[in-house]
Amino acid sequence: MWQRVQTIFLAVAITCLVAMIFFPVWEVKTETTRLTLYPLYYRAQLGEASTEIYFPYCIIAMLGLAAATLAAISIQKYENRLLQLKMGALNSLLMAGCGFAAAYLSIKLAKDSHAPGKFGFGLYFPFAAMLCNAIANRFIKRDEKLVKDSDRLR
Repeated sequence: MWQRVQTIFLAVAITCLVAMIFFPVWEVKTETTRLTLYPLYYRAQLGEASTEIYFPYCIIAMLGLAAATLAAISIQKYENRLLQLKMGALNSLLMAGCGFAAAYLSIKLAKDSHAPGKFGFGLYFPFAAMLCNAIANRFIKRDEKLVKDSDRLR
């Protein structure tokens, strides 16, 4: 199972999706305020006071963790390549939803705060995971083609 190239790419995708939770997606710092969007919550620090809002910002983390779980299950299904391909396609949709939700919510916060803030690593991790998932799907297709070609030669 671990000797297959697609397993390594799926493991990297899982690592990206889990690491995304710990890095900010967007933040802006001024002299008195600090606004930060994490995949789990939005934090506004105004001087000494701090407020955290979880909904709707936690949808980013939920989609990311769902995609990481699906990738982990897909690794375990190495004997059924067609199922792995279907799970990879669904996983791409989840990762795209996670990335676009992060981008949409951060852009919306930038407009609402009237501050140009900067994007953090948390925004780019879902897209890196989506790239790794696409490469893994390509290797799964290649394995399936190799098996079909060898069956035809028998």
